[in-house]
Amino acid sequence: MANTQKVFALVLGIVLALLGILGFISNGLIGDTGYFGTNWAQDILHLIAGAFGIYAGTSGKGYGYNATIGWIGIILGILGFIPSINDLLLQFLNINTEITVLHLAVGIIALIVYYSASK
Repeated sequence: MANTQKVFALVLGIVLALLGILGFISNGLIGDTGYFGTNWAQDILHLIAGAFGIYAGTSGKGYGYNATIGWIGIILGILGFIPSINDLLLQFLNINTEITVLHLAVGIIALIVYYSASK
């Protein structure tokens, strides 16, 4: 039976790495001005997070990665709804409301995996 922590970290790492690569090719994930627009800084962060996820998933350290990504997603999601901070996130990382909601969703799912799956 596959270790859920490792599999989730590996899959999330691959998705984040692909999002980082796709961000350099296209300005948005749904068309060039899509709902999930990105910029180079966010693309680099996705590549870094993806690389760590792939490493964690292949080396058996998925539980730590899932906790870290989960809390980062929750924190970014909360910050994205604070008026003055969401302007900074939009300006520097192009994190809009849609991405804020996505960060919250990924954070919640990652924490559910972290707290419910065996380590």
